[in-house]
Amino acid sequence: MTRQVTGELYKKMITNAAAAIEIHKQEVNELNVFPVPDGDTGTNMSLTMNAAEKALASMSPGTLGYTVDVSASALLRGARGNSGVILSLLFRGFAKRLKDVDSADSKQFASALLSGVESAYNAVMKPTEGTILTVSRLAAGSASAAAETERDIEIVLEKALETGYVALAETVNQNPVLKKANVIDAGAKGYLYILDGMLKAMRGVVLTKQPPSADDGEKADFAQFAAEDIKYIYCTEFIAEKRFKTDANRLRDFLDKRGDCVVVVDDDEIIKVHAHSNTPGIILTEALNYGPLLSVKVENMREQHSQALLLNGAAARSIEFEKALNQDEAGDSKEFGMVAVCAGAGIEEVFRDLGVGGIITGGQTMNPSTEDILKIIDVTPSDVVFVLPNNKNIIMAAQQCVSMTDKRVIVIPTKSIPQGISALLAADGLSNVDEMTTSMTEAAKRVRTALITDAARDSDFEGAEIKKGEYLALIDDSLAASGPDADAVIDAVADALASFSPEFVTVFVGEGIGDDEAKAATNRISSAMPGAEISMIRGEQAVYHFIISAE
Repeated sequence: MTRQVTGELYKKMITNAAAAIEIHKQEVNELNVFPVPDGDTGTNMSLTMNAAEKALASMSPGTLGYTVDVSASALLRGARGNSGVILSLLFRGFAKRLKDVDSADSKQFASALLSGVESAYNAVMKPTEGTILTVSRLAAGSASAAAETERDIEIVLEKALETGYVALAETVNQNPVLKKANVIDAGAKGYLYILDGMLKAMRGVVLTKQPPSADDGEKADFAQFAAEDIKYIYCTEFIAEKRFKTDANRLRDFLDKRGDCVVVVDDDEIIKVHAHSNTPGIILTEALNYGPLLSVKVENMREQHSQALLLNGAAARSIEFEKALNQDEAGDSKEFGMVAVCAGAGIEEVFRDLGVGGIITGGQTMNPSTEDILKIIDVTPSDVVFVLPNNKNIIMAAQQCVSMTDKRVIVIPTKSIPQGISALLAADGLSNVDEMTTSMTEAAKRVRTALITDAARDSDFEGAEIKKGEYLALIDDSLAASGPDADAVIDAVADALASFSPEFVTVFVGEGIGDDEAKAATNRISSAMPGAEISMIRGEQAVYHFIISAE
């Protein structure tokens, strides 16, 4: 029986929840509607929960309010993909309800679940029923009803799960996309695994994550640990006399936005700081607002390693960090900056040529977290930063950055690499930010994107039987063709794109595709659209053999 949730218990609940979704992440991934190799929902929810687990692991639990606040902040910064962002919003609302309590009883706990649902619904512009939103809402409602008469929080959460599983089964009938694929909602199922892990923690059951496989064992774990030590270039330490500003928490928040390994010691007369960042000059300038600097030490950690990596492998290239850092330190601030998410050496070069200063390596299979995106925004030498997610599953993570920085962040909701490129071309020659926003957004909408890849698993979608390993083509997220014959799939895509009468067609060739194969595919596409201007670029992107832009 559990009648109070304390900070110590909540820490165990988050640890168990992270283990639960990690154990079941592949099962959740398999529910993705399209059989495209994206490791999407389960992986993103697992990485998001891992951020909270890591944040709590390094602290001694205090009050419940403090513990849920630390957890919610870590979830928001670590959120990956739409599923991760919505998950973080559910916990963010949960934390707001409990921020001032030492512990929570059944009514407070159930009320916090409802608050989480409200937070998630308010943040999603067009909530879709038959998703994690529906299941979380019905589960929280059931918990609230049970808490009216039940003091045992285990029973309250159990009732929430019972209702949640019934609601989960109905998602296939509520959401047309799920109905066509005959699957339940992946995010909703992942959320229930998380709640179940929390319930098990209340009952004293400790879940253990699966040990790493031979392919990603101790060596991979060591590399990830090393990356955490080198993801920022400069180790900055200083002691400031506390003469002007005295609120050390504000300084903490400032440093947290610009680096990690932050330690702030607040004494009666001084503030002592240790932090890793890419902008030591900005940090020391801020420190002067608190008082004279009594001592300063800045060390360049880049000399110890070949490159700096961002957290969890969603890395921005070191050259982009260096460029942004040098510009920032030199005071070469631009009126606006451009940040884009993309992958593939050729595609990255295109974005750089079009004026993008901050490249975040990511996209399909590699959804960067909100924190990954925020870090590049913060080192971009401009007060106005445009962000091009270039993937529908990264848009929400990017949008969370808007309220997390002093810069003006404008997210152009690009869903593909071609949309991002067209948006940049539309901004060429413009200087008014509002005009640029409108022009870029409208340009992205005019682009048709075709993707050709291999099916990651067997699937039955819209009456089409798709076999694992066969060629699979999508146009703007709709199934265009599939089958064992690559030429037949390419021809089907070309015919479908030709119906839009495009003037310009660009074929981005993926990694591992030979020159002869690339030229043959481009020629087949050109034959179907003789009136269009055709170009071929070696994008070297992973996952997709070809990305085709038509506009």
